[in-house]
Amino acid sequence: MSPNSTLAIPNLYRSVLANGITLIIVENQAADIISARFFVKGAGTIVEQAEQAGLANLVSAVITKGTENLSALEIAEKIESIGAGLGTDATTDYFSLSLKTVSADFPPMLNLLAEIMRSPTFPESEVELERKLTLQSIRSQKEQPFNVAFNQLRQQMYPQHPYGVSVLGTEASVSSLTRNQLQQYHQTYFRPDNLVISLSGRITQTQGQNLIEGVFGDWKNPDQPLSIFQLQSPILNPSQQEIAQDTQQSIVMLGYLGSKVNLEDYPVLKLISTYLGNGLSSRLFVELREKRGLAYDVSAFFPTRLDTAPFVTYMGTAPSNTEIAIEGLSSEVARLTKETLSESEIQGAKNKLLGQYALGKQTNSEIAQTYGWYESLGLGIEFDRTFQATIAPITAEQVQEVANKYLSQPYLSIVKPE
Repeated sequence: MSPNSTLAIPNLYRSVLANGITLIIVENQAADIISARFFVKGAGTIVEQAEQAGLANLVSAVITKGTENLSALEIAEKIESIGAGLGTDATTDYFSLSLKTVSADFPPMLNLLAEIMRSPTFPESEVELERKLTLQSIRSQKEQPFNVAFNQLRQQMYPQHPYGVSVLGTEASVSSLTRNQLQQYHQTYFRPDNLVISLSGRITQTQGQNLIEGVFGDWKNPDQPLSIFQLQSPILNPSQQEIAQDTQQSIVMLGYLGSKVNLEDYPVLKLISTYLGNGLSSRLFVELREKRGLAYDVSAFFPTRLDTAPFVTYMGTAPSNTEIAIEGLSSEVARLTKETLSESEIQGAKNKLLGQYALGKQTNSEIAQTYGWYESLGLGIEFDRTFQATIAPITAEQVQEVANKYLSQPYLSIVKPE
C-alpha cells in the first residue's frame, strides 16, 4: 500500500492497494454500523453511446440477480436474513454499489458484494424482466410534466452528449440492449484499478485494510489498459421548445451551460444556485411565489458533474401565467448580471450552503458517499475541505462576473396544457 493521506482530518485514511484499488476509511465509533460505497469510476451514462443509452442503469438493476455460485433468490435471502442493506446505482458520472450492516455482519456481506461485483451472470430472464420495468418507468416519466420539461431541456442543451439523455435511456435504446452488452460493460469497467472503496463506521484503519485486501487483493487487472473516453463538450446554442400535454399547469425551465466540477467557477455557481433557489428564503421563492403569487413550485439547481453541468431555474405555474413566469425567471437571473448582491445576501447564501453541506455528512452512509464520490470524480478526498474553504472568500463582484460568464444565454423549455 502507498502511504496514508490523512489531511489532518481525524480518523480519515486513504491508501492504494497493490492492484490499484483506492481505499478510503473513516473510523467512526459512534454507532455499531459500517457503511461502504464502491465506486466504479467513469462507468455511468457518460460513457454510453446514444444507441446504448440506459446500459449502465440496466446493469445496476441486473447485477445483483445472480452470480456464478448464487441465484437471485439466494442473494436476496442472504441479505434479508441479517437485515443488511445492499444496493446499486447508475448515475451520469459513475456506477456504485452500497453496503450497510452492523459491524459483526460486515465481513460476510463484503464477501457477498465482492462475488456480485466480480462474477455476475446477468441471467437472460432477469435482463428481460428489468428491461420491461425500465420501459415502464420511461413511459411513466412521459406523463409527468416536470420530467417532460427537463428531458426536453437536456436534449436542447446536450444534443450530441450523454448528458442529453435520461439515466434510464430511451425506449428505443433500452429495447435493443442485449445480455452480451451488459457482460461487455462489466468486463470493461469492473476492474481493480478503476475501483474506489469508501468505508465509514465502527472499523479501524487496520481492520479495513485487512478486510479489503483479504477479499479483493487477489483481483487482477486485465492486460489491456482501460481506454479513456473522449467527450465533445457541449456547444452553446440557445433554443426554445414547447410541448403541449394533458396537464393542469405549465412548467417553465431556463437552462444555462455551467461549469465542470474541477473549474474555479464551480463553487461560485453553487453559491448562486443556493441564493436563487434553495429553500423558502431563496430569492426565487420570495420574489416569485411569496410576493407575486406566480408559482406553485419554483427553484434552481446546479448538479456536480465531471463535464459541463446544467444550471437550471424552473417554475410550475398556472397556464395563464406562462409568459409572466418566463419573464420572472429571466429577470431574476439577469439581475445577477447587472447588480451586485448586498453583503447580507451573500453571507446568507454562504451560511445556507455550508450549513446544508455539513448536514449532508451526518451518517456513515453520507460520509462514505462524500469521500468516495469525490475520489471517483478525480478530485481526491481533499476536495471536501478545499470546496468549503473556497466559499467564504467569494465576493459580490465574483458572483456578478460568473453570472455574466454563464447565465446570459438561456435555453427555454416549456410544457403547458394542450
